[in-house]
Amino acid sequence: MLAQPVSPQASRATLQDTLVSIQEMFFRAAWSLVLKKAAPGMRWMHSPGSAAHSEQKMPPYSNYHAQRSYPMPDEPFRTELNAEQQALKEKEKGNWTQLSHAEKVALYRLQFHETFAEMNRRSNEWKTVMGCVFFFFGFTALLIWWQRVYVFPKKPITLTDEWKAQQLQRILDMKGNPVQGLASRWDYEKKEWKK
Repeated sequence: MLAQPVSPQASRATLQDTLVSIQEMFFRAAWSLVLKKAAPGMRWMHSPGSAAHSEQKMPPYSNYHAQRSYPMPDEPFRTELNAEQQALKEKEKGNWTQLSHAEKVALYRLQFHETFAEMNRRSNEWKTVMGCVFFFFGFTALLIWWQRVYVFPKKPITLTDEWKAQQLQRILDMKGNPVQGLASRWDYEKKEWKK
């Protein structure tokens, strides 16, 4: 059986379809790798057993990371406890009605760094941001002033008011654009603009 000749348009369309399908497969494979890496990576950041993060710990604190969108971290705020705190943790295993309010607060502080009220508290960071913004505005204004005084050349003569007046008078004398332009709005007999 003989192969029939294929037109260039058909071969080009087939090649484009093949390239598109290869691109789609590559994109799907890359995206699935990203999703597989991202989900464990997010949890890994909070996991207490990772070697890379254990080097970054500052005693007596852990890799604790809590925020409003993730309020229950994988490990407690304090991991290394002194004798008093260990006794309190042992007392925690018993009846909670025997714990005082101060002990409950101390237990909470061992587990969490901040309460929701403390997380939602307004900060004065906006003052720092606005201060930086105004500082850079001022610095930019000084830079522009310096460039206008010492860097830029003087204004060309064509931007002076006398030159502009002479240019307008020349256009009127030449009767430029007499139908709808400047000359149509100038009264040549009274030597003034039409009203």
